[in-house]
Amino acid sequence: MNAHKRWMTAGSALLLGTVLSGCSANLDEVQAWMDNTRNDTPRKVGKLDEPKNFVPFRYEAKLDYDPFSDSKLVVAMANLSDRSRSGLAPDRNRRKEVLENFPLDSVKLVGHLQNKTNGNVALLAVDDVVYQARVGNYVGQNYGRITRITETEMGVKELVRDAAGDWVEQDTTLSLEDEPKS
Repeated sequence: MNAHKRWMTAGSALLLGTVLSGCSANLDEVQAWMDNTRNDTPRKVGKLDEPKNFVPFRYEAKLDYDPFSDSKLVVAMANLSDRSRSGLAPDRNRRKEVLENFPLDSVKLVGHLQNKTNGNVALLAVDDVVYQARVGNYVGQNYGRITRITETEMGVKELVRDAAGDWVEQDTTLSLEDEPKS
């Protein structure tokens, strides 16, 4: 069995040597073809453009407005409120009422009271707190004023800005909320 292994090893080495000697001839041909192709291929190297000169910008905060400041927006909004073409504008000098701190969509009409001396009173709930409101009271963050109160609904007239920046009136109705039955 030892003789058989030696014969296989010698045969494998001889076969490997023959195969490698055949590959070396192919490598010489491939190398010659690569050299010829490299020499025959024209080279196009374009001229590179000169780099542009960079001029740094120095921001002088003392000369310009801070781009992240709200002061530009405040000035622009003040100019818009001064030049309202419709003649409508909210009274910014009056004292705000409690219900103006909440958005109108968070205010719910939960009840109605009728009094001979004071007229109709709406019961409005915001965050589990109930407030009383009468016609003429303000509600919501868009300068909404209560225009009517009935047993089942309350009318509100809000002042909002349109796309041109003018103040326009918008009518909204709050309906009485039904209690969920359990």
